[in-house]
Amino acid sequence: MVNEFEIKKQICDIGKRIYDRNMVAANDGNISVKINDHEFLCTPTGVSKGFMTPEYICRVNEKGEVIQANPGFRPSSEIKMHMRVYQKRPDVGSVVHAHPVYATSFAIAGIPLTQPIMPEAVIALGCVPIAPYGTPSTNEIPDAVEKYLPYFDAVLLESHGALTWSTDLLAAYLKMESVEFYAQLLYQSKMLGGPKEFDAATVQRLYEIRRQMGLPGKHPANLCQNKGTTNCHNCGGHDKRNAGLGECTGSVSADVVADITKQVMAQLGIK
Repeated sequence: MVNEFEIKKQICDIGKRIYDRNMVAANDGNISVKINDHEFLCTPTGVSKGFMTPEYICRVNEKGEVIQANPGFRPSSEIKMHMRVYQKRPDVGSVVHAHPVYATSFAIAGIPLTQPIMPEAVIALGCVPIAPYGTPSTNEIPDAVEKYLPYFDAVLLESHGALTWSTDLLAAYLKMESVEFYAQLLYQSKMLGGPKEFDAATVQRLYEIRRQMGLPGKHPANLCQNKGTTNCHNCGGHDKRNAGLGECTGSVSADVVADITKQVMAQLGIK
């Protein structure tokens, strides 16, 4: 089992990575790691994530209240957002919030990342919706994010940035990298005349690959998990967004999904 000091060192390392990759500027961004059901480590407010050392890291309880912090440091003002993720997703072990340039540009423009354009994004991320705008450091952001937590492992925060979560710190960070890479490719392909999207059968085949890989987390590959209301890839309505919500309005019948899944499973030799 990794001890607390090692986790603090890992948080500092990931902080430097997001800073060096221009995912944050100045003192932006925050990171947290779950130690147990009642204790969490998190980055402090008002410091650059690129220059932290282990003594900067704070320990808080499930309410975001300070358990331990060295003089001059206090938990991130966005800790409420992190605690809401842990509360609603017991499987999550770490949360990362950053302002990556391309992903945040989509968040500012009000465009969710829902177009199936590359295998890795479909398999690893699924769709990345936009949570409505909330005032930083208030409960408005946790409240806005909450409805997406049962169905996704990443969201854009309207006019703010991106939020990712996963089983551990490295996985949560890599998901942030994937969100930004996906956003950059989508942006650049739009500059070249628009991306060529996968059809429904291709998406379902990629979903089946994900299921066979046994990847953790929530994802549209888990059919019908959100009753066709926010599952952009499955519903086929990724180009029909509700204003401000980043949700889909299209739908694909259960029979069509079942038929495609059956064909994919047959091709993969699965009974």
